[in-house]
Amino acid sequence: MNNPLDYIRIVLVGTSHPGNIGSTARAMKVMGLSKLVLVAPEAQFPSSRATALATSADDLLQSAVVVDHLIEAINGCGLVLGTTARPRSLPLPVLDPRTAGLRTLTEASQHEVAVVFGRESSGLTNEETRLCHHIINIPTSQEYHSLNLAQAVQVVCYELHMAALGEMPGEVAPPDWQPEPPERVEFYYQRLEHVLKTIGFLNPDQPKRLMQRLRRLYQRARPDENELNILNGILSATLEAARERPDKDQ
Repeated sequence: MNNPLDYIRIVLVGTSHPGNIGSTARAMKVMGLSKLVLVAPEAQFPSSRATALATSADDLLQSAVVVDHLIEAINGCGLVLGTTARPRSLPLPVLDPRTAGLRTLTEASQHEVAVVFGRESSGLTNEETRLCHHIINIPTSQEYHSLNLAQAVQVVCYELHMAALGEMPGEVAPPDWQPEPPERVEFYYQRLEHVLKTIGFLNPDQPKRLMQRLRRLYQRARPDENELNILNGILSATLEAARERPDKDQ
């Protein structure tokens, strides 16, 4: 029987302290997770400091994948969850770690899932957050809410482990639904923005607000291959119709 935890990636973005990478590997291994991806770590990697704090989880450091950009780290994932405590002007759906653990384990048997953690000092950027489908927020004391990176990873990994031990939620996705990976959806967003500018619907001087709302709409829907093909077909037909439309000034 496949272990759903094997399909979950823990992604660290821009980590500045090598010890946090090692402590993350230890936090993962003790909870049964093994896929670690590092996005442009500021800390030197591999690092003896990371190995020392990994204790007996140095095998996760040896198999860790290092990439330059977040879109590479989440390539092929059907579900992407970002951990952040920063307020957003257009917030994504927010899950607590327990709910996120159940949601993740439900989908991990169908497709790869990424759980993304940001920089120690500043978390994830707005652009990185837009690549996520949901946000995970860890409830903390109102008086003191600063969590170390590895501590945050440990909390989330614990809930993933507990979800793997328990019964899965009753909601089951349709058997023919396989959400498209982020890289294909990102290409669609680029096409969509181009088409909306071409037909005059999107103000090229102020495109961000509308595109943020459209991103949030599609991130909630998480279209599969057929649905994304339909949406791309609509864009192509829209461009064709715009080219054939008589010039209003004539």
